[in-house]
Amino acid sequence: MILGFSARAGLLIASLFVTAGTAAAETVGAETRTPSTVTADAPPHAAVTVDHHAHVHSPAILDFLPKYCGSDGRIGPCPEVFTRAYSPEDLIAEMDAAGVARSLIMSTGYLAESPMMQPPLPEAPRILRAANEWSAALATRYPGRFGIYIGINPVSSSALPEMAHFARDPRVTGIKIHITNSDANLRDPQNVAKLASVFEMAHRTGLAVMIHMRTRAEDYGARDVETFLRDVLPHAGDTPVQIAHAAGWGGIDAPTLSALGAFAAAIEADRGRFANVTFDLAAVWDEDTADDDLEALAALIRRIGPEYFVAASDFPFGGHLADYYAKVYPRLPLTDAEWTTIRTNTPGYDSVDYAKERIRP
Repeated sequence: MILGFSARAGLLIASLFVTAGTAAAETVGAETRTPSTVTADAPPHAAVTVDHHAHVHSPAILDFLPKYCGSDGRIGPCPEVFTRAYSPEDLIAEMDAAGVARSLIMSTGYLAESPMMQPPLPEAPRILRAANEWSAALATRYPGRFGIYIGINPVSSSALPEMAHFARDPRVTGIKIHITNSDANLRDPQNVAKLASVFEMAHRTGLAVMIHMRTRAEDYGARDVETFLRDVLPHAGDTPVQIAHAAGWGGIDAPTLSALGAFAAAIEADRGRFANVTFDLAAVWDEDTADDDLEALAALIRRIGPEYFVAASDFPFGGHLADYYAKVYPRLPLTDAEWTTIRTNTPGYDSVDYAKERIRP
């Protein structure tokens, strides 16, 4: 697959979302993870130029949400911000105010096929397709501003057909997988096999993967990551894989730290396996997060390496992007150099050209 970390040195601008003045590449086995260029006079908290995790509901999903939020299958109420009709123009205004040039938009089409919708809607596949098509169109409506990820439920019968439909669509960068919403289970061999087949198809088509991998298991953590690393991730080959919310689902708690700790141990053991993996820092902490939790997360980021992390907001859940990146992000106790690496990290899959260049002749 083109544009894997081992082949995209020219596309990296800042060694994955290292430090100012550390320009040497980090050798990882037979792979080289090449730092991006960061000038010595870069500001301590450089501007985030790419937001790697944002959402805008399509009209099809906005029409669907009242049924979904009122479903008996919901595991909790829908937050008000989740149901709000933000437009692409709203997001662009937020991006401009924060100095963000480009955002990766994660289609919420997968909601239509969520098991939380009870009873299931017969028209769910149509809603899924409409949501993904609308999202894909944003790439041409707003050239250069958005990278588009279609949404799928990886354990549904529509997952592979939906990927096949968009496989050669030059508007589409990748796929968004939401394990919690799909009620997938990394301890169920059948679910794991289906997830592996999705990753295998992503490799064949070049579709980048963004996965919200935390499950509903109360004791989610290291054992689930170990299964993912053994039975799922290898099927992606050199396709880029972005782990959402630093392997959690937003916030910092024991399961999230357990999961990220398992990734840290695996990366320390064999960095070559992770040349195409990044972690986004979308809504992982806020203004109320305890200092001890922030210190624990920062320690894991250092173990893994800040060059493996990318800036992200989970818009609209983090509020105004300018405040989020200027006030909330700096609460994490990293050095200025570490922050520069993360904030300016733009791996190749977030480039304007990736959606076209991933398509094989």
